[in-house]
Amino acid sequence: MLIPALVDAIAGNPDWQVFAASSAATTLVGVTFYAATRGLSRSLSTRQAMLMTVVVWVALVTAGALPFRWSGIVPTYTDAFFEAMSGLTTTGATVIVGLDEAPPGILLWRGMLQWLGGLGIIVMAVAVLPMLQIGGMQVFKAEAFDTPEKILPRATQISGSMTLIFVAFTAACAISYIVAGMQPGEALIHAMTTVATGGFSTRDSSIGFYQAPAIEWIAIVFMLAGSIPFLIYVQVLQGRPIALWRDQQVRTFLAAVLLLTLIGWLIAVASRFYPSQGEAFRTAAFNVVSIMTGTGYASADYGSWSTQAIAFFFIIMFIGGCAGSTSCGIKIFRFQVLFGEVRERLARVLYPHGVFVKRFNGRALDDRVPLAVTTFVFLYLAAFAVISVALRATGLDLLTAVSGAGSAISNVGPGLGPIIGPTGTYQPLNDTAKWLLSFAMLLGRLELFTVLVLFLPRFWRT
Repeated sequence: MLIPALVDAIAGNPDWQVFAASSAATTLVGVTFYAATRGLSRSLSTRQAMLMTVVVWVALVTAGALPFRWSGIVPTYTDAFFEAMSGLTTTGATVIVGLDEAPPGILLWRGMLQWLGGLGIIVMAVAVLPMLQIGGMQVFKAEAFDTPEKILPRATQISGSMTLIFVAFTAACAISYIVAGMQPGEALIHAMTTVATGGFSTRDSSIGFYQAPAIEWIAIVFMLAGSIPFLIYVQVLQGRPIALWRDQQVRTFLAAVLLLTLIGWLIAVASRFYPSQGEAFRTAAFNVVSIMTGTGYASADYGSWSTQAIAFFFIIMFIGGCAGSTSCGIKIFRFQVLFGEVRERLARVLYPHGVFVKRFNGRALDDRVPLAVTTFVFLYLAAFAVISVALRATGLDLLTAVSGAGSAISNVGPGLGPIIGPTGTYQPLNDTAKWLLSFAMLLGRLELFTVLVLFLPRFWRT
């Protein structure tokens, strides 16, 4: 918080006092907890790790909301909490109107929240979720750690490598944006939110404000880079560049992006909104990658193309990128596991006495993984349905309620329709809807089970 305070102080904006006060308040709380627990050392059980994960995210959001509320950029703490939750979960949904005139410290703070949230997500996905065996994430356990007792030291090692790569990508993205014509400050903020696949922008009209093809292509490259498992980048730096292509998840992800971009291009061409097919392809590619990876940038109001476009973008917001990346959604590997399970079931019909071994990335899969993945997908869709109904009950129209629920639980950002679509904001929604959406963002970001298990009485029994 002292970084945006310094930026505001240099710019002569009085909001530096807001960030200084927020920093003092959170530091006081942190020091108090540190002093109260100093000298205690114990390993974390699975239950404690789940509780710690949820509590840390909620605590960070609660503290991160203070500058938004105290600066007056939003009228209520509900709006401030929503904005902070959207930032740290890299959702990208916003309630702030008038970003073009917003103070520099606030704009930087929004970018920092998404950057730190993106870094936290990739570390959590590699160091915590595999140990908790949530939604099939145990597939990646061998790449993370061996026993629960190693969770903290192993997480420290992993976070070091991830942070270096994350910083390098952010710097490369920022420099590319500057070369393409962005101002340095805006380039840095957009770089942080691009690599984190977050989607917060310094402009109300998002990336569409710049009307620059070069900027859109740079964003596409780094959104894709942020959606690939960061452990693979570590392997590449260790002298194994072929690991990037050998990874089954990466190949499927890139193939899916290409196929969906071609479909989006055909829809854009059919809309007759664009004078050339090249412009239609670039616009389709940008928005498909943005929505599929959960970044949420917008360069066009694709909801106005056609009803087919609305259905298309609604579907792809659930897909997501690769596990171990900053992206969101169901994740590509789960679709691969489900497809493999269906293929095996069909093969058993043809060859009842055959022996089939489930594999993922060349490794044999535990029989519990397909069940875990199936359960996760079912629960994901069930949670989406429940949140949609709850939002509809708050008075929202059907399109806003359904697309808002899908966008929040998939951590995408923009929904569909005139209110929360690519050119709108979440500001007009009522407070109840905003709290529901904030919960949905946390639910989706922490892979559902981590949050929902806390509501089971058995979880709290010793």
